[in-house]
Amino acid sequence: MRKPHSQQSVPKILTIEADTPDDQSFTAALASTGLAVDVATSGREGIAKVMAGEYDAIALDRWLPDLDGVKVLTTLRGIGIETPVVIISATTAVEERIEGLRAGCDDYLARPFSNDEMIARLEVVMRRRSISVQPSHVLKVGPLSLDLLKQRLSCGKKAVRLRPTERRLLEFMMRNAGRVLTRTAILEGVWGNSFDPGTNLVDVHIGRLRNTIEIPGEQPQIRTVRGVGYILHE
Repeated sequence: MRKPHSQQSVPKILTIEADTPDDQSFTAALASTGLAVDVATSGREGIAKVMAGEYDAIALDRWLPDLDGVKVLTTLRGIGIETPVVIISATTAVEERIEGLRAGCDDYLARPFSNDEMIARLEVVMRRRSISVQPSHVLKVGPLSLDLLKQRLSCGKKAVRLRPTERRLLEFMMRNAGRVLTRTAILEGVWGNSFDPGTNLVDVHIGRLRNTIEIPGEQPQIRTVRGVGYILHE
């Protein structure tokens, strides 16, 4: 679960958009208010940015060049990311709004809309979330304790240094502790891209992570599920 930024800092917004003139206009309007704005122009890039950084809210296009916006949302919610999301759609179909809300979005806005209205809706969902949710910034699984703010890992009483990719991989696995994770799920959740199913990228990084976190003489934290993927024991 992600921790909101301090109220003293400038709110940071991620827009996951199709890069149309309307999207560019909206992004410019956001930036003009003094908000910090980051942009992803595909669903996979958006997932990767959320996994790698901290955002106060997300404006998510319903239709993206690679993934359905609802698929992006369900992926984020499935890995425990609760950042407020406002979905933007080109249609007003009730069925689409219901699908988005059930998938976990905080608000749903159909085009055309004024930039001021969209900014107001983002402000509302950020304020609502800051009041109703006080998430922990520390993930704990067994002897592992990962501080997401300080980006520090403790394994028992030992402080462990992680490389950025190892940290993202461990965070993804800790958020899904007790679940068997396929290599494809890990690739999309950590790297946010599609790779050749035959790539050994996941196996290489799992091997490095094991060497970093395993405690000699104790049961391994990460177990291989032959033919499927990996599981981090709770």
